[in-house]
Amino acid sequence: QVQLVESGGGLVQPGGSLRLSCAASGFTFSYYAMSWYRQGPGKERDVVAEISRTGISTTYADSVKGRFTISRDNAKNTVYLQMNSLKPEDTAVYYCTALSLDAWGQGTLVTVSS
Repeated sequence: QVQLVESGGGLVQPGGSLRLSCAASGFTFSYYAMSWYRQGPGKERDVVAEISRTGISTTYADSVKGRFTISRDNAKNTVYLQMNSLKPEDTAVYYCTALSLDAWGQGTLVTVSS
């Protein structure tokens, strides 16, 4: 069955960095675009970044442009989100998804606080 498992979240100080990973299984990973979403406290779930099947094309929410980088390794069936210069407003549960499969991970919590 389709499974997405996120990892790498945690507590980080403002200005710090984290790298999230999402391991995929149960489908042909290289056939699907992948995305990262996040849901902050009391907020709706919003898209953070998207990456094409080959990894050549990426898009970002305005709020994270220049700070976050999405990438993928099709040999490892894994998508990553490198997050730099983190701000308190980046605090959220981060989810990876293969939208066209309507498949979501369980999420990983990122807390940015001093």
